[in-house]
Amino acid sequence: MKKHPTLPLQARRPHLSPLETFGTDPGGLRASTFVPKSFTENGPLVVVLHGSSQSARSYDIGSGWSVLAEELGVTLLFPRQRLANNSIGSFNWFMTSDSRRGKGEALSIRQMIRRVVKDHKVDPKRVFVTGLSSGGAMTSVMLATYPEVFAGGAIVAGLPYRSADNLTAALFRMNGYGIPSDRRLSALVRGASKFTGPWPTISVWHGDSDTTVDQANAGAIVGQWQKLHKVEGPPTRIEKIDGAVRRVWCEPKGRAVIEEYIVAAMGHGMPINPRSAHGLGKEGKYMLDVGISSTRHIAAFWGLTPKVAPARVNAGA
Repeated sequence: MKKHPTLPLQARRPHLSPLETFGTDPGGLRASTFVPKSFTENGPLVVVLHGSSQSARSYDIGSGWSVLAEELGVTLLFPRQRLANNSIGSFNWFMTSDSRRGKGEALSIRQMIRRVVKDHKVDPKRVFVTGLSSGGAMTSVMLATYPEVFAGGAIVAGLPYRSADNLTAALFRMNGYGIPSDRRLSALVRGASKFTGPWPTISVWHGDSDTTVDQANAGAIVGQWQKLHKVEGPPTRIEKIDGAVRRVWCEPKGRAVIEEYIVAAMGHGMPINPRSAHGLGKEGKYMLDVGISSTRHIAAFWGLTPKVAPARVNAGA
């Protein structure tokens, strides 16, 4: 019997299914899901938020999330923006009506999660969220407004929660101007809900040559969550991994609760490494082949996969 060649990871294109109904949907969003054959009851869920001018499908192909999900047995939820809500397809992370608990797009995404957790018997203690650019900023919104829902989040080229409350301020913050103090940003997260912890773990990714969302926003996201996690001050350790500088803040017992990757010479986008033996994704607009797979490293940080074995150099502490 003739054997068909096995497709490389990057060539596999799992099908995303529409999520037809999920609640009142005050934000007027749409959604797709991917439930791999490898998923078993009480498995994890990752919510994936696309960036501006992207679709859920293009973001999935670029990032490789569904390929990794099939490998690990992870269900995925892809909230989708509509052009009727935002002319460039951005999530409205800076709008008061969409960035508060119980309102707009934030509530729509919460309703989607509730539906998927129920329908597919997801472990409610293993729900994670990640996103790029406006999707990264919306990830900040979800982590702040519904922290009890998430075990962890990953913000790629994004901004802190409530660093802006209108479009003009959003444009200034994207350029690194007028970002609120760490103390103020932390207080905004505390005030977003009645939650008192334990807080979601936070992974932050940014290129040091990003001219769309200034790198200062990465530091502000870290600062926003340090006080909440009680890990203020310098990082526990600093490493160089696959060419990126990784800073890690750990609790007294050693658990890493915040990590920050700054990728050298990378502009605005998501770091991918499609050419490696375990490569994921496909290079394209905002999907940047810079030799490090943020998708795999994020999954490892969340404990969804064995730790990635990168080229590691100790850079001090």
